[in-house]
Amino acid sequence: MVHLSFLLPFLLSLALNLVSFTTVTGEDQFVYSGFSGNNLTLDGTATVTPDGVLELTNHTVNIKGHAFYPIPWRFRKSPGEMVQSFSVSFVFGMVPIYSDKCTDGMTFLISPTKDFSGAQDSQYLGLLNKTSDGKATNHIFAIELDSSKNTEFNDIDDNHIGIDINSLTSIKSKSAGFYDDKNNGILKNLSLVSREEMQVWVDYNGETTQIDVTLAPLRVPKPSKPLLSATHNLSTVLHEDPSYIGFSASTGPINSLYCVLGLSLGINSTAPPIDITKLPKLPHVGPKPRSKVVEIIIPITTAIFILLVGATIILFVRRRMKYAEIQEDWEAEFGPHRFPFKDLFHATDGFRNKNLLGLGGFGKVYKGVLPVSKLEVAVKRVSHESKQGMKEFIAEIVSIGRLRHRNLVQLLGYCRRKGELLLVYDYMSNGSLDKYLHCEEDKPTLDWAQRFRIIKGVASGLFYLHERWEKVVIHRDIKASNVLLDSEMNGRLGDFGLARLYDHGTDPQTTHVVGTMGYIAPELARTGKATPETDVYAFGIFILEVTCGQRPISSQAEDSSQILVDWVVDHWHKGSLTYTLDSRLQGSYNADEVCMVLNLGLLCAHPVCSARPSMRQVIQYLNGELPLPEMMPTNLSYSMLGLMQTEGFDQFTSTVGSSGVTSSLLSGR
Repeated sequence: MVHLSFLLPFLLSLALNLVSFTTVTGEDQFVYSGFSGNNLTLDGTATVTPDGVLELTNHTVNIKGHAFYPIPWRFRKSPGEMVQSFSVSFVFGMVPIYSDKCTDGMTFLISPTKDFSGAQDSQYLGLLNKTSDGKATNHIFAIELDSSKNTEFNDIDDNHIGIDINSLTSIKSKSAGFYDDKNNGILKNLSLVSREEMQVWVDYNGETTQIDVTLAPLRVPKPSKPLLSATHNLSTVLHEDPSYIGFSASTGPINSLYCVLGLSLGINSTAPPIDITKLPKLPHVGPKPRSKVVEIIIPITTAIFILLVGATIILFVRRRMKYAEIQEDWEAEFGPHRFPFKDLFHATDGFRNKNLLGLGGFGKVYKGVLPVSKLEVAVKRVSHESKQGMKEFIAEIVSIGRLRHRNLVQLLGYCRRKGELLLVYDYMSNGSLDKYLHCEEDKPTLDWAQRFRIIKGVASGLFYLHERWEKVVIHRDIKASNVLLDSEMNGRLGDFGLARLYDHGTDPQTTHVVGTMGYIAPELARTGKATPETDVYAFGIFILEVTCGQRPISSQAEDSSQILVDWVVDHWHKGSLTYTLDSRLQGSYNADEVCMVLNLGLLCAHPVCSARPSMRQVIQYLNGELPLPEMMPTNLSYSMLGLMQTEGFDQFTSTVGSSGVTSSLLSGR
């Protein structure tokens, strides 16, 4: 009896601790105030920390994670009946690992299955994939919390909540915010990526089929007005069998931490309140605080003190010079996009030659690993001396950094030093395309299927730049060496150092001619005005280069037969077009595709700009949605070099050169 009297208080204390995290209040209700000790079903990178935080992702990129309540819930009283009213509440937090940006987002979902092994990461949020997206057989209802804007899903911005039915394209979405009852119901904006806890309420009325989604900061009571509402009969969506409730999340090229702290559900009743006093804290991400310097208790002599101070001053000055940057007041607005030079210096191991990836038109490119986020990047060092136009140029770099497309290399940001500009890109593990096209005979090359996929990918990226983004972006330097290959050998257009932006519906301004010899459209050489049509011309030459495996202009450029486009035109006239195909393909190709691609290359490289197709039409031709128009024979030379020689552009030829671009990054813009 004596031992029992000591044991009972211990058991009572243990039971109270368990109840503090999970309370089941009825057959059709439950509430989690933290997840410690709870038997959730986890997969991917999802894990529960010892203090009860459900972390759906970890500190890595391009991953996904899922967590589900282990037992399915019956949302119908019996098969064949309508889905009953239900209410859900959960507390979440988004913690950016690098800077103040997250990719891509998370969802709360109701699904007939817990198996999401076939889902994709990045923009698909670990929920669906390219094939399954939009299918009614998914039987999925989800609320997305999206921190990235993806045009393929018609996202409204990079900070929104959406109601998803069997698809990542929301039936309704709205920028994150809440209606503040204390201020006459005024809508206040919220940032999902804020490192702060927030609470979401999802209410479904089975009679009216109305879905209400409400968002608020953690300690703000549930607003009386939901953030967004939609009418949709979930009886047509949810499976008749019991369904699972849970969460999914994924990251893209920037690692992000997506966390859930509490969850409650009520069927035919309000979701039980989550006890916020018992919730665990969001994890802290950042450098550990440095230990305090141990106080010196032993006096030192004057001589030693002078030596130490002198050495410290010298080291301090050398360190400041080593990592010195240029930063002006106007750059404050671009803060999140600016990298400290110290980070880039350590990421590239001091820009050592062992990390050198190659030489670009304006400087060297190095591989690096950022010290905090461990993100692999490519750092391009560009020399510049002029301050003229620097503010406008940095503004364009930051704008280009907002481009998001699967076939574009992501520009992450920049850094400035005296006489030097550093541009930071996503790292592409398989390097540039030209090393596969112009390699030695005994080196591995690309098969036709890979080349065709790369051509279609670059076309998709250009279509996005010309028509799908908020501004018109003219790349101005499309060529094989600026197309990089990711780990799956997908082509991504990169190096936006020469790109120009202007508003849709306006005309581009005349500038100095920049670009690479062999890719420059004839009208650009004459007028100096870069347009989408000049990009299409360069893309046409790029198509011929990828298909034929030859450079636009050979080392014997004075011989017209060594100009690629003229050579292809000659065989087009002779009816032997497939003879121009890269001989290394050894007969392993689709003849119809090859002929279509070669004809499309010639059409895009037409010397008359009005005869060239738009990139929208190019996509339709490549996808077989439109037949190629028949090209009429012409006596005009396709070759830009030939046109220049007949129009008196010899001086221009010597200025641009066969290898690249104008010598100044800024003055030529």
